[in-house]
Amino acid sequence: MKNANKPTRSNKNGKNRTISRVVTLIISVTIVLMLLIFGVWVLGGGEDKASNESMETFSSDIESTSLPVKEESVEKESSTISSSNKVEKESDEVKNSEKNKEDKEKIKTEKTDPSDDNVTSAVTGNWEPVETKQEGTHTTDYNDGSQDRIEIKQASATATGLSVADMIEWRVENNGNQKAVATISNTQQTKTYRVFLSWIDTKGWQPNKVEQLKVNDQQ
Repeated sequence: MKNANKPTRSNKNGKNRTISRVVTLIISVTIVLMLLIFGVWVLGGGEDKASNESMETFSSDIESTSLPVKEESVEKESSTISSSNKVEKESDEVKNSEKNKEDKEKIKTEKTDPSDDNVTSAVTGNWEPVETKQEGTHTTDYNDGSQDRIEIKQASATATGLSVADMIEWRVENNGNQKAVATISNTQQTKTYRVFLSWIDTKGWQPNKVEQLKVNDQQ
């Protein structure tokens, strides 16, 4: 008599098929989950990249927009300073021009006897001493570049109307106690003068007499 509880071949096959289906289902679910995770990762990375690129583009736009504004501000400030300096310079030039005009109007000259035959004209005048930077007991220093030479040149320019920048000093020499005489011309050497000066204590060198020469006798 056969045992009714003994598994048959068909029962074994049924169990095997069930196990196979379960395994297949698990593998399928696992694959689907992996695909989902991979898809989320890829999409998420792309969004981050797109977001970063967007932020970089936005930042670049801000910088490209801001820089011209900054440069324009600097240019405006520079232009304002330049205009201010120009106005100040023009104002100073006007003041100096007016001062020179007033000084010329105050100066009175008179013809006087020339010191030799090389003089075409000679005048004396009430020129003011050129303000000095020297203090204490004064001893004239005739060396080139000395403070005396600088101030004698300025005083000679005042008396003759020549510019210090447009002047050649041919000779500066002692003409007595606290006195000097300078032979000068313009740089084109079309005008030559002999200027007589006196030192005024605490005030500076004062022109006393100017002679215009026929020829430069110190050349």
